[in-house]
Amino acid sequence: MNNREEKIISFNFKSELLNRKQAAEYLGVTAATLAVWACTKRYKLSFVKIGRLVKYRRSDLDTFINARSVNLEG
Repeated sequence: MNNREEKIISFNFKSELLNRKQAAEYLGVTAATLAVWACTKRYKLSFVKIGRLVKYRRSDLDTFINARSVNLEG
């Protein structure tokens, strides 16, 4: 793998990590709500701790949304 390919892979990985504010906007809630959920473990929403930073994977947010889909077929 050359240096250019490594940079592309690194960029793609970084773009999949959202900070708490970005994740909150993606879910349609406030950043404070996400902080409460993380602290109280109200929902099983995975996050990544990097030092003091909290990051959310876009794929984890999508999984969280899909798990809460309601099918109203009857």
